[in-house]
Amino acid sequence: MDTETLRAYDENAESFSTDWLEQPSPQDMYSLLTQHFTPGLTADVGCGAGRDVAWLNNNGFETIGYDASQGLLEQARQHYPALRFEPAVLPELEGIGRHTFQNVLCETVIMHLDADLVGPATRRLLDILGPGGTLFLSWRIAEGTSQRDKYQRLYSWFDESLVLNECQSHTVLLDGVEINESSGKMVHRVIVRKNLF
Repeated sequence: MDTETLRAYDENAESFSTDWLEQPSPQDMYSLLTQHFTPGLTADVGCGAGRDVAWLNNNGFETIGYDASQGLLEQARQHYPALRFEPAVLPELEGIGRHTFQNVLCETVIMHLDADLVGPATRRLLDILGPGGTLFLSWRIAEGTSQRDKYQRLYSWFDESLVLNECQSHTVLLDGVEINESSGKMVHRVIVRKNLF
């Protein structure tokens, strides 16, 4: 995880959490999750303030939220004290076993990684999925070059092939660019079903 980005989330965790929780619900994403996820243990990697963990748990998917930011994890636990939130950092996701989850959500997180870590992060997200499991992976699209916002959060530009090459031995159910209904930002979304063998 980019250290400046992580510092920004830790130092501004409360304001980021308030902003995210006040945004409109991402009904477009929730519709896709309902369509493609199947019942079973689910991970939200980069869970932030925990909104999507709460939605998943409320809609039949037992979910654990993971985040690299201790500040955001504290916010998530305050807002959703009955739910489970744990620390984990991409791309390693240390402490999470292989083939643990039926579903993995990683919503607008990997663009905070250096481009050379995007492939390894995608590979690891697939690794924690069990056979037949589903990965929902999205990232905010940078404008042709890596950049930082006013908080110094990194938004890496990278070619989509860094993600898709890691998915080529599995079944890609969705690969498209859309406006995220919650944030209003342009995002690239990929949904992958992990092959049984």
